[in-house]
Amino acid sequence: MNISVSQATLADLETLLEMMRHLQFDDPWSEPFHEPTLRANLAELMQNPIYGVAYVAREGVTPIGYLVVCFEYSLEYRGKGAWVDELFVEPSHRGKGIGTQLLDLAERASREHYAKFLHLEVNHGNPAIELYRRRGFLQHQRFLLSKPLDR
Repeated sequence: MNISVSQATLADLETLLEMMRHLQFDDPWSEPFHEPTLRANLAELMQNPIYGVAYVAREGVTPIGYLVVCFEYSLEYRGKGAWVDELFVEPSHRGKGIGTQLLDLAERASREHYAKFLHLEVNHGNPAIELYRRRGFLQHQRFLLSKPLDR
C-alpha cells in the first residue's frame, strides 16, 4: 500500500469536501453541514495558516483520508493550542494504520506551529476513541459546552 500525505491546497478543496460528506454519514457533526459556509471557511483556512492546516492522504492518486488541525489560544493550556478538527479515513482503508499516521502528523504539525497542547473531540460511541486513547489523549473530567454566536 503506497500511502502519501500532503498539505492541502485550494486545488484539493473539492476532494476535501467530498470526503467531508462521507464523514457526515459516519460521524455527523452536531452543527448542520452547510456546504457554502464550509467551502468558504475551508478555502480561508487553506490560504491562512494562522487558522490551521489541512492534509490529504492518498493511495496512489486516490484520496483515502484527510486531517484538519485548527489553532486557538488558551491561558490554561499555556498559550497556542491545536485541535484535531477533522480526521477521516475511508472505511475501506481503516485498520491499516492510516489514522495513526494522521494523528502523528497532527502532533508534528502542531509542534511546528508552536502549539503547547493538541486537543480533539469525538462523539460518544465512536470506535476511534480507543485509537485516540492509545495515542495518549486523555478524557477530561469536564463537559464541552458550546454556544452559537451567529444565530
